[in-house]
Amino acid sequence: MRRNKLIYALVLGIGLSTAACQQQEEKQVELDANAPVTQNTAVAEAQVRNMLASQSACWSQGDLDCFMQDYWKSDSLLFVGKSGLTYGWQKTLDNYRKSYPDPAAMGKLTFNLKEMRHLSADHMLVVGQWHLQREAELGDLQGHFSIILKRFPDGWKIIADHSS
Repeated sequence: MRRNKLIYALVLGIGLSTAACQQQEEKQVELDANAPVTQNTAVAEAQVRNMLASQSACWSQGDLDCFMQDYWKSDSLLFVGKSGLTYGWQKTLDNYRKSYPDPAAMGKLTFNLKEMRHLSADHMLVVGQWHLQREAELGDLQGHFSIILKRFPDGWKIIADHSS
């Protein structure tokens, strides 16, 4: 009988201890989930602005391989443009190469960011305008874009791009 009481007390103690630890862990997870959004918003935005500035420089130098480094290298990358939907990093690069075969066709790219929205701690929506300054015979091009970025261990990557 005494042994049963001891086992009961031990099980009850373990149960209460587990519940208290679980409750504390849930509070910590809740705090951690909110912390990156509130504390790192400015840092994340600066990282994305730097990434887009780097992309603009790569494009303007006629280097599509460099430009594509900031896209998610996955078959699940989504690009939406005037020709419709394109899936995949390689297919997106191939389409860029076909549409912009040389540095003169690529021109000089600039972005004018209009809005940055944090969708979660690791996802962001960026909306802006793009402008290609090109030789007079080719003419300038411009339009709008919206991109969804995801933070990976090696930095922010574009996982979806809608440019028109």
